[in-house]
Amino acid sequence: MTATTSATSSKSDFVLQARALSCVRGERQLFSDLHLQVKSGECLHVRGPNGVGKTSLLRLLTGLSKPESGEILWKQDSIAKDPVQYHRDLLFLGHRDALKEDLTALENLEMYAALDNVDLTQAQALATLWRFGLRGREDLPVQYLSAGQKRRVLMARMASRQAKLWILDEPFNALDVNAVQDLQDLIAEHLGAGGLVVLTSHQDIQIPHVRVLDL
Repeated sequence: MTATTSATSSKSDFVLQARALSCVRGERQLFSDLHLQVKSGECLHVRGPNGVGKTSLLRLLTGLSKPESGEILWKQDSIAKDPVQYHRDLLFLGHRDALKEDLTALENLEMYAALDNVDLTQAQALATLWRFGLRGREDLPVQYLSAGQKRRVLMARMASRQAKLWILDEPFNALDVNAVQDLQDLIAEHLGAGGLVVLTSHQDIQIPHVRVLDL
């Protein structure tokens, strides 16, 4: 299967490219000869039925898995050349929320800021959590939050992470209508600041500068 998409935005040092990617899982080839390019200010919406390889593609783009063939470039260099620097530029959110259940929402945000080497004061962390509707829940252990509230904690992490490239696997799952709009606004804000986004979603999304890749 071949899927190709191209970019039309102005030149930028921040470019994610995939060249002639092939992905095999078990004895099944999910896709082959796949090319894509995403530049600053652009969002790529990867679509397709379950099992077609959307999550596998995202894992390849993050460097968590290796392609059967082909290469992935970030700022014109292979992501394998300096994976530490690449992951500094990258925020990846998968199906699992990756939150520490025994820590509070505030403690989770502060922990990730420390791990990501991001300067984040407690006042800034609280303001970010409140922005996403978690006022009054910031000191609750995450295990007591609903699935939607956990997603809002992750949205707060996205807002504070300062990564240039966001790769998001079904980020709208478990969100109500208001939270979906909040996340779309956050992604649009990131794109407006020159960020890049690659995401999967079964939903139609209302975000500027979105292109679609159908697998």
